[in-house]
Amino acid sequence: MADYINIRGQSIEVVASDPANPTIGQIWYNSTSNTLKGGGVTTAGAWATSNNMGTARRGLAGAGTQTETLAFGGRTTVDVGSTEEYNGLTWTANPTGLNTVRRFLAGCGTQTAALAFGGTSTAATGATEEYNGSTWTSNPTGLNTARGQIAGCGIQTAAVAFGGYTDITTTGATEEYNGSTWTTVPPGLNTARIALGGCGTQTAGLAFGGEIAPVTGVTEEYNGATWTSSNSLNTARQQIAGAGIQTAALAFGGEGPPPLSATEEYDGNSWTTSPGSLNTARTGLAGAGTQSSALAFGGETPPITNATEEWAGAGSPQTKTITAS
Repeated sequence: MADYINIRGQSIEVVASDPANPTIGQIWYNSTSNTLKGGGVTTAGAWATSNNMGTARRGLAGAGTQTETLAFGGRTTVDVGSTEEYNGLTWTANPTGLNTVRRFLAGCGTQTAALAFGGTSTAATGATEEYNGSTWTSNPTGLNTARGQIAGCGIQTAAVAFGGYTDITTTGATEEYNGSTWTTVPPGLNTARIALGGCGTQTAGLAFGGEIAPVTGVTEEYNGATWTSSNSLNTARQQIAGAGIQTAALAFGGEGPPPLSATEEYDGNSWTTSPGSLNTARTGLAGAGTQSSALAFGGETPPITNATEEWAGAGSPQTKTITAS
């Protein structure tokens, strides 16, 4: 049998720690753990526990990617405006929080250009705020329909808000934001509901789950003008989180009750339950990222938690230990 050095023309690299971003097929020897390792890919999606948020809370909102995440708002024992940034490893608190403290709000955008809207404190609010990477600025023109337990998607200058509770009734109201004002888009969701999940863009949005008494798995797609019903989640739930786009979405957590860890992937037509569930089952959590690289944070188990988990979808890069068989 040919030796590796004769095939490759060089010896296996010896390192004290694993490479940060190994390529598929790369092989090295870790002298610290005394193991032979290689770069491969995951065969199934899985959640991995990361460092906790600074402030444990439920009913918060999020924006950004797995390695550049923004968390804001929510409730501890009181409603808060706390804002934290995640860099792919740790959370850093921003002393400048939301101007309007609230829970069960919605958010979208990026870590340096985020949008926060809706929510509940003493009452449902239409408050809208923009984040520039350091501070929040209130927009005097809020949502046309003030509501909490709302969902949304898009970016800071092109967002969509949908569903929620007005303190009087459950609504399916849908509004679009152009960077300065909100415009109502009738007729709204086909199924009015609260505590639903959302992801996608202003012209290709996705709404899923929620509560219409009882909880539901109803899923609808938005094309920038109207909502169209699609196939439902396999596990009906409310206070759910999501990430991704309309044709490649991820739904996770929520409650039936009880708090759930179930994770599902959407392909633009139907949901498939993943064998990889959250390590911490919870409701009222937030999410960010994509279907293959998402982040789940906060929520209530109970008690209220600051747990953070990173999702690596099937086919994602993975370091594997090579053993004899």
